[in-house]
Amino acid sequence: MILYMEEINGYVENIIFRNGDNGYTVLDFVADEELITCVGVFPVVSAGENLAMHGEFVDHPTYGRQFKMVRYDVVEPADELSMERYLGSGAIKGIGPKLAARIVKKFGADTFKVIEEDPERLAEVKGISLARAMEISDQIVGAKDISNAMIFLDKYGIHGNMAIKVYSKFKEEIYKIVKSNPYKLADEVSGIGFKTADEIASIVGINVDSEFRVKSGIMYVLSQGAGMGHTYLPLDMLEDMSFELLKVDRETIQTHIMNLSMDRKLVIKTGEDGVKQVYSRIFYRMEESIAGMLGELNLTYSIDEKDLKREIARVEKEEDLELDELQKDAVTQAMKRGLFILTGGPGTGKTTTIRTMIQLFENQGMDIYLAAPTGRAAKRMSETTGRDARTIHRMLEVSGRAMDAEETTNVARFDRNEDNPLECDVVIIDETSMVDVTLMHALLKAISPGTRLILVGDENQLPSVGPGNVLKDILESGKFCSVTLEKIFRQAQESDIVVNAHKIHQGEKVVLDNQSKDFFFLKRDDADTIIRVILTLVKEKMPKYVDASVNDIQVLTPTRKGLIGVERLNTILQQYLNPPSPDKDEWNGDSRILREGDKVMQVKNNYQMDWSCIGNYGITTERGMGVFNGDVGIITDINPWSKTITVVFDENRQVVYPFSSLDELELAYAITIHKSQGSEYPAVVMPVMEGPKMLMNRNILYTAITRAKKCVTLVGDADVFYSMVDNVSIVKRFSGLKDRIAEQL
Repeated sequence: MILYMEEINGYVENIIFRNGDNGYTVLDFVADEELITCVGVFPVVSAGENLAMHGEFVDHPTYGRQFKMVRYDVVEPADELSMERYLGSGAIKGIGPKLAARIVKKFGADTFKVIEEDPERLAEVKGISLARAMEISDQIVGAKDISNAMIFLDKYGIHGNMAIKVYSKFKEEIYKIVKSNPYKLADEVSGIGFKTADEIASIVGINVDSEFRVKSGIMYVLSQGAGMGHTYLPLDMLEDMSFELLKVDRETIQTHIMNLSMDRKLVIKTGEDGVKQVYSRIFYRMEESIAGMLGELNLTYSIDEKDLKREIARVEKEEDLELDELQKDAVTQAMKRGLFILTGGPGTGKTTTIRTMIQLFENQGMDIYLAAPTGRAAKRMSETTGRDARTIHRMLEVSGRAMDAEETTNVARFDRNEDNPLECDVVIIDETSMVDVTLMHALLKAISPGTRLILVGDENQLPSVGPGNVLKDILESGKFCSVTLEKIFRQAQESDIVVNAHKIHQGEKVVLDNQSKDFFFLKRDDADTIIRVILTLVKEKMPKYVDASVNDIQVLTPTRKGLIGVERLNTILQQYLNPPSPDKDEWNGDSRILREGDKVMQVKNNYQMDWSCIGNYGITTERGMGVFNGDVGIITDINPWSKTITVVFDENRQVVYPFSSLDELELAYAITIHKSQGSEYPAVVMPVMEGPKMLMNRNILYTAITRAKKCVTLVGDADVFYSMVDNVSIVKRFSGLKDRIAEQL
């Protein structure tokens, strides 16, 4: 606590660093002709502004003497020099130092009065038209309005970029909204949560049983459900969770759930099991639409099966393949159906079956598009089929975020849709278990009836990170043709990764005797010893053993927190795998360090982010938009002057992040098993210790092991390993696509 505050008065010379999310800023400030480094949270500030700052001088161990700002006031430019400095600072678009000097020379001490009250007179200055005069006035008045709004919102805990987003949405209404119904912020602005609105409401004195509060709380509970993968919540559960959050009587909650339904914000349906399902409208519309579009694709084509058998035999001979009866049946059904689903575990021949399908379709002159949910999965699909494969987002030509007033979730906008469908005859999607309801909806909109769709996946993998249980619901509906491959082929049987993955899935005993060439279990008792072993494996042993780089060895763990959680592991692994060096620039902020050479992951979908592929001589060969949750890359450049970090992702996509967007990146030396879905690594290393029961189950273990191509090494407690194999409980995911399919078909 600062007992005595000093005051300094002057102007902002330069913004050194600014975190756009929380407003934390480092700036050069000129006071009494002395240049002072100032730090603190500034809701809005720009070069040239005059400020009166209150705080104290401190000595930073690295950066030296600084002024730590506690509060500040914006001071109107009082003299002609201050006016000229502000106008020429670049804060006002279209005015440079020379034009600023002419304006102040013309109007002197009345400059700002003229700009705000009689802007037409600016046209008296050489080089300024009447239209430009009005633009300059609008900018200065607008900047003052934004500044006032930002300072106002900052008092209620809404800072930086979020405050700008709120002001852009509501403009001058923001003052009235905050004081009468702050829940409108949570309902209409992505990123403002119910809890923020609730804190504001308590400050301004809104009753806990206010209609605004209860309705917003119910919608918040549903959005939290979507964050956990649910597309709906059972009515009883929604009521219970809303009661826990809101602490109002159940009758009030029930009344407002019905009112929200009447307002068409919610949809209430009864499932086949008799449970009342409560949806936010967008997810209900998506599931209903997916069911209808799947039905439209589900056509049957007449084929000559004798000819097809001969064609399959010819492809087997040409490609040196040998298909079993289930694989041949899968190929036959894919030729006959407009919609076909192929499933199976590792080593069961999905890739061989897909290659045969592709060859047969190509022999008929058909155009085929191959895609997968992630860049790594698409790359693997390309390698195994010998054909180009893309991410689903790239295939659909993502072009930003959808702007739909009804939408309460982060949905992409694609150039490929029902008005501009994909121009091909066959679409094959791999790793379909990863596809959530929003992406499946977008995919189906871009596929015209008559185009064949083949969905490939392993239903025993973890479900998608996003809401829905698409692959499982489609299979369980029983309305579409599917084949599940079961036989483990001889070559795959030589891999203990494959054999043990199937044993784990079936609950059979796995022998941990380390007699394998690709499956190892190193028994260790405590977290620090486990981590030391992991470091040795990743840095020294595994790269040589599997002939890969250190960055290709992936540490997977079930949890984010704890002694062997992602957060602690990444801090330690970074220290040893990419230590500080005079040759490497760093970004040091929000209690973490990012360093050139670091392995990082994008942790949220950003449909607006630009990327480019750079070829020889620095020439850009391709451009696009969109970086997605789970994309992994390497930091190649940190530029403290431009305040940017450059990351190169899979497919050689280069993305430049402003420092203000670095909350979207985190270290990826270790990642959660959920985040590894769809990826394959030369080697996987996994710590095994006691953890939350819901995360220590068979499904999690199976997914982790099947991510490894050449070697998997588990380090830790064998008893925990066996308890994971025995634990078949998984968190139930509420999704209604199966019911929507039953209704429509």
